[in-house]
Amino acid sequence: MKELLRRLLTGVVYVILLLSAVFLSSDAFDFLFMVFGLACLYEYKKLVRLSGYYIFAAYLGLWWLFIYIIRDEALINILMFLSITVNIVLIYFLFSRKKFYRAYEKFVIGLFYIGGGCIFLTMIPYKDDAFAKMLIMGIFILIWVNDSFAYLVGKSIGRNKLFPSVSPKKTIEGTVGGFIFTLIAAYVLAQYEPIIKPDEWMILASVIVITGSLGDLVESKLKRLAQVKDSGAILPGHGGMLDRLDSLIFAAPFAYLVLNIFTYVS
Repeated sequence: MKELLRRLLTGVVYVILLLSAVFLSSDAFDFLFMVFGLACLYEYKKLVRLSGYYIFAAYLGLWWLFIYIIRDEALINILMFLSITVNIVLIYFLFSRKKFYRAYEKFVIGLFYIGGGCIFLTMIPYKDDAFAKMLIMGIFILIWVNDSFAYLVGKSIGRNKLFPSVSPKKTIEGTVGGFIFTLIAAYVLAQYEPIIKPDEWMILASVIVITGSLGDLVESKLKRLAQVKDSGAILPGHGGMLDRLDSLIFAAPFAYLVLNIFTYVS
């Protein structure tokens, strides 16, 4: 009971922090995810045993350039391409026996997997020089709905393991249930946030569920190789910051790409 209460209180504080940052100001949102990125990188460094602090300096430099300085679409697309490429490499890593031994491999992967993910998560709400609060809140809601209902459905009727060698508790039934409820949530969001069309909300939800679920599994494999249960202990009852943001960070470059496609084809 005490553990459940601790998880609940931590979850409430986490949600209040996110909501406050989104609705307070765009600067508060930017700063929050810069800090979240640093926390995730710290946990990633421990998981893969990457020494030194160069990755923090590289992330802060990249974040500052792309959030405040660079407006050239070509350069942004290059960063998006690099981030998505690294994520595809991580998907290959998930389904293979490959490990990352060299320091430069760990550095590049961490910089674009976590750094790139946090940068694009920060950039998503900026549409036509306006801060689209409900768009980014919608993405948070889609991730939370998927995570919550995948857990609830899996716990209720889950029988078939999804990927037992990496994440023994996840089930196929839970994954499908999370996907269905996320599509329902996307349909509801489309009735209240017209910044993108209803069918685009459904496509965005599908991309977020698929890539977010893969991101969750990638982080689970990193933890399994490091022989730890959680990436950290910054969130009592929930583990580390990377445990909370793994799906969002991994899905962010793909979501940004999809939103850009919607802009160009609409």
